[in-house]
Amino acid sequence: MGFFDELMGNASEANIEKLEEQLDDILVDYEEIESGFKVLRDLFVFTDRRLLLVDKQGMTGKKVEYHSIPYKSITHFSVETAGSFDLDSELKIWISGSSEPIGKLFKKNSPIEDVQKTLASHVL
Repeated sequence: MGFFDELMGNASEANIEKLEEQLDDILVDYEEIESGFKVLRDLFVFTDRRLLLVDKQGMTGKKVEYHSIPYKSITHFSVETAGSFDLDSELKIWISGSSEPIGKLFKKNSPIEDVQKTLASHVL
């Protein structure tokens, strides 16, 4: 997947070295990034301790929200794949203590299954 796929909102696997540089101030000592997926400007980063959702906001993307979710706090998750008329896929993650899930949209042909498999390997 290339630049055009990113513009269309398709997820792509992120470079771990670049993620380590970008998240150096966020990661704790001895925390290791295992994999990451980029959807436009947002990131799903799987470490050995937690899931980090990185949401770049605004026109310039200078404002960033880092949503840290310990794997033990994820009670369940769901994946809705794209159909013939509904072109978006959706990942929903429920966190203990919250009744509303965190939802993220993926465009058709995004590797949402790869994100789901990685999430499942950490949660299950």
